[in-house]
Amino acid sequence: MTTVNSSTQIHPTAIIDPAANLDSSVIVEPFAVINADVEIGAGSVIGSHVRIASGARLGREVKVHHGAVVGTVPQDLKFGGERTQLHVGDRTVIRECATLNRGTNARGETRVGADCLLMAYTHVAHDCLLGDRVILANAVQLGGHVTIGDWAILGGGVVVHQFSLVGVHAMVGGGFRVTQDVPPYAIVGGYPLRVVSVNKIGLERRGFSEEQVTMLTRAFRILFRAKLNRTQALEKLKSEGLDSAEIRHLLDFISSSERGVMRG
Repeated sequence: MTTVNSSTQIHPTAIIDPAANLDSSVIVEPFAVINADVEIGAGSVIGSHVRIASGARLGREVKVHHGAVVGTVPQDLKFGGERTQLHVGDRTVIRECATLNRGTNARGETRVGADCLLMAYTHVAHDCLLGDRVILANAVQLGGHVTIGDWAILGGGVVVHQFSLVGVHAMVGGGFRVTQDVPPYAIVGGYPLRVVSVNKIGLERRGFSEEQVTMLTRAFRILFRAKLNRTQALEKLKSEGLDSAEIRHLLDFISSSERGVMRG
């Protein structure tokens, strides 16, 4: 990383604080504004009219499209101007007019993983944690302290309540409001929002075996469709010999949930 002074890849209308730290290969398009205490990795592209605020840390080959605002202060009345950060992982794409806030003292950072796609007008609030390969479709709105697992997909217009969890490989249908935790490997939808099925197609595309998907499907029927209490469901899982790394992860997620996991 080198502090940039002048480059043929920096448009002359862009405003870059001398204390910003940009790799020499970074492209900055017209009218972008980059503040001090910013780091941007090799091969990244900062689009026109983008604002990258202090505390932002962008990895390699990140693409930020027109009008996005990245790393600004939290929309939290408890925020007192403390020094916090926003991290964006390698190869993540941030589309037009998305807004990403840095953290508060509660966590100290907001973090977006690698290879994510944040479509136009999405909002990632303070202290959120997004895993790798997460997709937020247009206008998804995350409240503060939301955690989203690897490979999760949220459809357009989804609103997620603060402190909610969305498990790995989960898929939330477009236009819904998430107020409880979304279990891993699930497709959720409907009114009220509920577990519909295992994300079978998504798991198969990512290399899960037929046996892994079948065991998860059987476990989902017991956990979310059989109308058993937790003790009864665990006993039935055991009696049917349903045990795998994915099922153990699912059970750990359910047992550690603080907001409660949505039902089937």
